[in-house]
Amino acid sequence: MIRRALSTVAATVAAGWMVVSLVIVVAAYVSASSDSSGSSTSSSSSNAAAGTASTAAGELRLGYFANVTHATAVVGVGHGDFAKALGSTKLSTQVYNAGPAEMTALLGGQLDAAYVGPSSALAAFAQSHGEALKVVAGATSGGAELVVRPGINSVADLKGKTIATPQKGNTQDVALRAWLKQNGLTANPDGTGEVSVNPQDNAATLDQFKAGHIDGAWLPEPWASRMVLEAGAKVLVDERALWPGGQFATTNLVVSTSFLKAHPDTVKALIDGQIAANQWITADPTDAQQLVNDQLKKLTGKALTGAEIQRAFTEQAVTDDPLAASLQTSMDHAVSTGLLKKTDLHGIFDLTLLNTELARDGRSAVSDAGLSTK
Repeated sequence: MIRRALSTVAATVAAGWMVVSLVIVVAAYVSASSDSSGSSTSSSSSNAAAGTASTAAGELRLGYFANVTHATAVVGVGHGDFAKALGSTKLSTQVYNAGPAEMTALLGGQLDAAYVGPSSALAAFAQSHGEALKVVAGATSGGAELVVRPGINSVADLKGKTIATPQKGNTQDVALRAWLKQNGLTANPDGTGEVSVNPQDNAATLDQFKAGHIDGAWLPEPWASRMVLEAGAKVLVDERALWPGGQFATTNLVVSTSFLKAHPDTVKALIDGQIAANQWITADPTDAQQLVNDQLKKLTGKALTGAEIQRAFTEQAVTDDPLAASLQTSMDHAVSTGLLKKTDLHGIFDLTLLNTELARDGRSAVSDAGLSTK
């Protein structure tokens, strides 16, 4: 039955029906994991932190994007930090274009952990009634912009225009729709409205912008930088300007609740690998940029120019802090645009393992904004 449900999901994802696909996969997820959903995840992660018997998994299946906003994951894989920390646990990876498809895979049991934007994680959490996943660490703050054609100088100039996003319901898609609504323009989930929002693959967005078929896009890095430097777009909105202190979660690390409960030692090792990767990126940004660019070429077949990778890195920052307080705002944005129903976010975070490892390194604990327990 689960296999039939997953086949249906694959078809619906291709058609762009994110909510339907998540609902179908959630049914499969609940059915597959109902025997082990009773005890709390926080107690499982506490056991790992306390050093009880090993709960290491034989394999960890990790999803991420070939984006600069996923530099933590790109470096963790390419620099070997994840493999070193995981030890005998096999690391298997899968690269995605955007979060909704990635979360469908996690809910369907095809991934154990994923680097993903907050809006997609929120959708999966909401559709699974708060059961499917936990945010266990941050990864990136910033690194998203609305870039447009020269001649578009204000929000009013967007009326009647077509703006692309990576996928319906992903973090940049929600940000665009919410910003338009706050500024008095409609952009309906069905594509109608005063501004037409066209979710599509990022590479297609670049090509269509060059061809004159779209007027701009709200994109993560490095795609915003490529639009500016390759295609002559200009920045209308740097999303950092919309958040207090310029700080907001662009990428977080989420883990399947069932995997966290069964294998807290493996999740702890993954977090250790992330901390090592972020420390290296911060300490040696020049080499980190080169490694990320090499990995992007390996994953996509095309490297960025030196100017593009440098610009993309300056637009964002890696962080282990999930910036939990920004998650409620992301949920409010999704609700206001009709993409999600209001959901209680208590229980979405489990930062026990992260804070234990940060303390071991002499670093301060990060906040869960009171959202770690239901």
